[in-house]
Amino acid sequence: MLQISKRGLTMPASPIRKLVPFAEAAKKRGTKVYHLNIGQPDIVTPQACIDAVKNCDVHVLEYSHSAGNESYRKKLTEYYAKNNIDITANDIIVTTGGSEAILFGFMACLDAGDEVIIPEPFYANYNGFAVQADVKVVPISSTIETGFALPPIEEFEKAITPKTKAIVLCNPNNPTGYLYSAAEMETLKNIIIKHQLFLFADEAYREFCYEGQHISAMHLKGAEQHVVLMDTISKRYSACGGRIGAFISKNKSVMDAAMKFAQARLSPPYYAQVLGEAAVDLPDDYFDTTKAEYKLRRDTLVAALNKIDGVFCPNPGGAFYVMAKLPIDDCDKFCQWLLEEFSYEGATLMMAPATGFYSTKGLGKNEVRLAYVLNTDAILAAAECLEEALKIYPGRI
Repeated sequence: MLQISKRGLTMPASPIRKLVPFAEAAKKRGTKVYHLNIGQPDIVTPQACIDAVKNCDVHVLEYSHSAGNESYRKKLTEYYAKNNIDITANDIIVTTGGSEAILFGFMACLDAGDEVIIPEPFYANYNGFAVQADVKVVPISSTIETGFALPPIEEFEKAITPKTKAIVLCNPNNPTGYLYSAAEMETLKNIIIKHQLFLFADEAYREFCYEGQHISAMHLKGAEQHVVLMDTISKRYSACGGRIGAFISKNKSVMDAAMKFAQARLSPPYYAQVLGEAAVDLPDDYFDTTKAEYKLRRDTLVAALNKIDGVFCPNPGGAFYVMAKLPIDDCDKFCQWLLEEFSYEGATLMMAPATGFYSTKGLGKNEVRLAYVLNTDAILAAAECLEEALKIYPGRI
């Protein structure tokens, strides 16, 4: 009898995308769906980047170097220098999205059965990468009551075992939007040095910080050999479909190991590297307008949510997500019910159930993640739908 692998059975489905069939069915019934479920910005991809691809005079679409085009890697060093990150082109491997960068880190630095600590809630696909690499995720819970601040150092100390090899941190955080402080980053530095761990730093939302300053893991003095930076152009330039990221470290052994995985997949996408290279030359004030728009959307959404009876939403410092606590019995059931059975003035909204962002069973049952990637009018309309839905939801508590 033919059977699929245990890995295939264990591989989790995306909690963000699993409700898509219900949303599609709602649209076929004529219901408008406000998509606050996924981090797909509606910000226009910079025209200069699109034009660079259109005007690329290529007669043979060749493989690039497995580490990525040298011209792009050199250009990226200029981008990182603007963020006070001092690296060379040899410290960079261009990847197929930030996702591949994270997987390279797991594969290059961890053996089967090793453990990686991740503050939860966390980006759901970390679970999938861990399954692919056959490593164990050890969660440390943060709470909505603290705005999802970094758990105390004692919690990390309790979780560390001889099999612990790394800590993963997304900063600013997806799904919570939390922006980690300089003091919190120093705490992490002390932990990784004391216990000789890697720090996998997912900084996909670096540009989107609204209060406070972004502290990169690459800024942690004395931890250079411990830090592996995972990055992407997807959110930064609203180029999610380009599938271009970066794997960065000053640890030569790590880079040599990751390079073997890069060679095995041959090369990253060519045209998106052209797009990414052009993006580095965007005006220095390019992000000002985008940041201002996202801040307005955040303020609009957080205020609208906290006006709803029984809803609590902390004000996040970065990225473009919020986590909200709702007066409901089960977020998975509620999010599906919104799409299957509810509409208000011909519309409903789609959110991501928070259970998919927790590794600890039972957590997040009454929480949802909302992405403020729509304009403020749509956000207000979606919040009104949510308010009306909560009035009649059978599982309200």
